[in-house]
Amino acid sequence: MGQGHGHGQALSASGRHVGRLAMAFAVTAAFMVLELTVAVTTSSLALLSDGAHMVTDVIGVGLALAAILAARRSRQKAGRTFGLYRAEVLAALANAVLLFGVAAYVLYEAIHRISDPTEVPGLTVSLVAVAGLLANVVAFLLLRAGAKESLNLRGAYLEVLADLVGSVGVLVSGLVTLLFGWRYADLIIGVAIGLFVLPRTWTLARRSLRILFQHAPEGVDVDALTTALCALRGVGEVHDVHVWTLTSGMEVASAHLTVLPGADQGEVLAAARKLLAREYQIDHATLQVETGEAAGGCHELQW
Repeated sequence: MGQGHGHGQALSASGRHVGRLAMAFAVTAAFMVLELTVAVTTSSLALLSDGAHMVTDVIGVGLALAAILAARRSRQKAGRTFGLYRAEVLAALANAVLLFGVAAYVLYEAIHRISDPTEVPGLTVSLVAVAGLLANVVAFLLLRAGAKESLNLRGAYLEVLADLVGSVGVLVSGLVTLLFGWRYADLIIGVAIGLFVLPRTWTLARRSLRILFQHAPEGVDVDALTTALCALRGVGEVHDVHVWTLTSGMEVASAHLTVLPGADQGEVLAAARKLLAREYQIDHATLQVETGEAAGGCHELQW
């Protein structure tokens, strides 16, 4: 059975940048609190939308940091044979639900304000937007090096990069309000940021639900995988095939391989593991090699 070497290497690469990751988390978290506080006190929809997006950054960077720290501790404890990796998926789903809620609230408020837009202090919004840009640039620079080595850090890096767009939008709304006094600027930019976040939020929710429902990873054709295993020398039949994702970057598989008479079971197992790792990037596979007589009970299962 494979030991998940690819994921271990990714976490090792992340570990070299844990200090930078912690600093990026502190910067984004501090600004998130500032932006949401000002959004509430000024009734700015643009700041509220961008603040909700900043929550995604904080959770993304926080999950990356948590994954590194968890990897430094024992991965398996009694009753937790897969550790706490699914906590990342649950947090991502909760994050998606939160963003959907904020987007719905922003759209609701925009509809109610359209006839009489709330007057928003342009100078305050502009200053917070500049602070947001600086915070995102700092986090961007801190994560850039690690993003080249680790998928774990790359996800957090891309979240921060995307939020730069939101900060620019807030700055535009603040400057337009400050210079021209156009009260619709905050409303329009707030809705635009909310709509910009929605597709990514939907993708996040869909991927989280696929993992929680233990669907096959996107891009993995289970029928083709089964056919490839059947084509290995010495394999007569393959059944009870399951492929799922434990958490982002950790694909897992299990299967029963019925070998032909006279086949070397060790060679069959080694070839199957090599195939899954090379062709499907599945490093953790539980493969049961059995003779035709031993496989009879497997077909009695109805799931």
